Amino acid sequence: MKILAKVCGLVRAEDVAQAAAVGADLLGFVCHPPSPRHCADLGVATPYLDRAVLVMVADDPETILAQARLHGFRCVQPYLPAAGREQAINLLRQAGQMILLPWADEPGQALIRADWYLWEPSAKVTGVLGGSGQGHAFSHPPPGHFLLAGGLDGANVQARFAALPIALRSQFRGVDAASRLEAAPGLKDPLKVSAFVAAAHALEFP
Repeated sequence: MKILAKVCGLVRAEDVAQAAAVGADLLGFVCHPPSPRHCADLGVATPYLDRAVLVMVADDPETILAQARLHGFRCVQPYLPAAGREQAINLLRQAGQMILLPWADEPGQALIRADWYLWEPSAKVTGVLGGSGQGHAFSHPPPGHFLLAGGLDGANVQARFAALPIALRSQFRGVDAASRLEAAPGLKDPLKVSAFVAAAHALEFP
């Protein structure tokens, strides 16, 4: 089984092209103006819509769906309020969107159906909604296939994968990185991106 490498927080067209050229399986584009990785021109995703993921913070699913349709995204990573989250995700699924659902490493989350889950650190711990550059303790796993996120880069992907509990490895599908692949916020370092993708694709199940 191929392990997927998702490079997130892409802003510049040249960074998108480089990540795609070295084999990134998924390309993440953040639509959230307060973020240093906010992509003001989502048109840079257009040549890569077969692997593009719209990462968006919104109060309602209609706002996310409108952006996805406007720019041609077929996969979304939606950050939505906890109240009504399940209904919002269902609406996005019914509209034909593939869902990469953020799943914080914290207890008490509703078991919402998704295509994949993004197992990431809790914002209650990091103080940041995504892109913290911090790992997590693998304490509260998602209920399905997941990509692992949080403090990953080419140097530590293998070690983090090795630390995954054996019982969860059948659910593991890939890795996601953003801040640790940068030369500066929103500016990717081509060598770090290449090393991360290569390390992800070199992962093997024991």
